[in-house]
Amino acid sequence: MAIGPILETERLVLRPPAKEDLPAWNAFHSDPEVMAHLGGVQGPELTWRSVCGMAGAWTIEGFSMFSVIEKSTGAWVGRLGPWRPAGWPGTEIGWGLARLAWGKGYATEGASAAMDYVVDILGWTEIIHTILPENVGSIRVAERLGSRYLRKEKTPPPFEGMMWDVYGQTADEWRARRAHA
Repeated sequence: MAIGPILETERLVLRPPAKEDLPAWNAFHSDPEVMAHLGGVQGPELTWRSVCGMAGAWTIEGFSMFSVIEKSTGAWVGRLGPWRPAGWPGTEIGWGLARLAWGKGYATEGASAAMDYVVDILGWTEIIHTILPENVGSIRVAERLGSRYLRKEKTPPPFEGMMWDVYGQTADEWRARRAHA
């Protein structure tokens, strides 16, 4: 059984990755359009390492990305949530959704729940989102969350040679936005 919390939104269940997610995660990682801004297509071997790394981060760090499950179908539709591997430029809430989940508002809905979790439970004081400049969809999600452009960052290994735009906000800014929602 996976270690970590289960968060629920109106339409989603966010839970730590589990073995049964691997087939859907493999499909996600093999889709060139989905992976265009997420490090490129990965085969089953790298996907296994990625999923196990995220699952292991729950044990080592006490947080990691969640598997995103669509309540109405029970389908795995992506991964999102807290992320801070070694060398990362800050405490991130990131997202990546399977193409079948695009355009439904799931990234904003799930990221909002994850931001509540990291601010209220983990006590994070800043939330960032690392986004390639050409990823207009993710920039829109970040802006819907109330994040703003902060700076440029060089990508850490294994993504050397690229530059990310870093969007973000403080925990106090998130709380203020949430209070007015």
